[in-house]
Amino acid sequence: MSQKDFSIASLIPAVYLPTIVFEAALGAILPVIAVTTRELGGTLGQAGLVVALIGVGHILGDVPAGTLAGRIGDRRAMLLAGGVMVLALIACALAPSLWLFALAVLVTRFVGAVFTVARQAYVTEVAPPLMRARALSTLAGTQRIGTFVGPFAGALVIHLTGTHGAYWLAVALCVIAAGVVLFVPDVAPLAATRQVVPMSFRAILREHRSLLGTLGLAVVLIGIVRGARTTVLPLWTESLGWDPAATSLVFGLSGAVDMLLFYPSGKIMDLRGRLWIGVPSMLTMMLALALLPLTGTVITVSLVAMLLGFGNGIGSGIIMTLGADVAPDSYRSQFLGVWRLLGDAGNATGPLLLSAAAALGSLAAGVWVVSATAGGAAGALARWAPRWSVHASRRTRRAAGL
Repeated sequence: MSQKDFSIASLIPAVYLPTIVFEAALGAILPVIAVTTRELGGTLGQAGLVVALIGVGHILGDVPAGTLAGRIGDRRAMLLAGGVMVLALIACALAPSLWLFALAVLVTRFVGAVFTVARQAYVTEVAPPLMRARALSTLAGTQRIGTFVGPFAGALVIHLTGTHGAYWLAVALCVIAAGVVLFVPDVAPLAATRQVVPMSFRAILREHRSLLGTLGLAVVLIGIVRGARTTVLPLWTESLGWDPAATSLVFGLSGAVDMLLFYPSGKIMDLRGRLWIGVPSMLTMMLALALLPLTGTVITVSLVAMLLGFGNGIGSGIIMTLGADVAPDSYRSQFLGVWRLLGDAGNATGPLLLSAAAALGSLAAGVWVVSATAGGAAGALARWAPRWSVHASRRTRRAAGL
């Protein structure tokens, strides 16, 4: 589709609406996974392991998600993911044993990866290159909005019906999301003439080893920083002896700032290049993380939390946009599955770094390690993005004749 014929608003019915609803379903069950584990007789440690399956499911699902979307098409992959998700959520609600519940939680995140990769591949295909960042950063923003709204909707249902009501709410939301995908036409049909080449995970690693070892490393580092962000605020406020209400308030402030910035972020990336967002995002998070161990009051922690949310928010969609820039046309979905794996692997590593530091008795040291990682991510982006993406900056665009 040409830039003249394309608009971000045209993606709302077919892309952004089902994404918000689907992510709200996942967000609705997040707060009750540990509670359900305990109700099924699990220990506190087992509850932590079941919650950890969320990240494991993402990692396990990324590559198969890309393969499936490339083989059967984005729309069919999303419909299949929605159907399996409904079954997995019903299993979560009715599970008679801990192991079956844990398996169902794992499946929800596995098929969630299918939904995400399929939509990312579709937006990458239909959005013109000079509007790609806006389209993908808005996709990332709608994912965050859904995840943010889901727990609040779940809390209301839980208040009225009990813990398991969150799972039935998620079932209803997934049915709605699948219905939107089924009945709302896509913005534009995908190119029928484009030949899809089957590529295995190993073949993609071999073909793109230089790219994945350089710019891909930057994506892993970004993932580590982002993953740590979701854990660092609760851990730090817990170390300060705060009550859960105060912790939730600070976390909510950070999330609210984060959600406000996705569209301006994408516009800057489209107009000036990816580096204008990627590098400042990581440098801002580096500064916020470096300052966090020096805070001790509600005001100082809140200010740093908002700075952290600002840094994460302006980087909305950067990983997806870079992936779209470098993805081959002939096996785009398969490649994006591998690309997403890099970010999710980093995302799972970040909390582990903080947890290990806390277990060793120095949470502050762990936070500073993640801060240094953010600096490393900024440096890696500055070094390698111009080599691989013609949209890294205006200079790279001029050099490519754009």
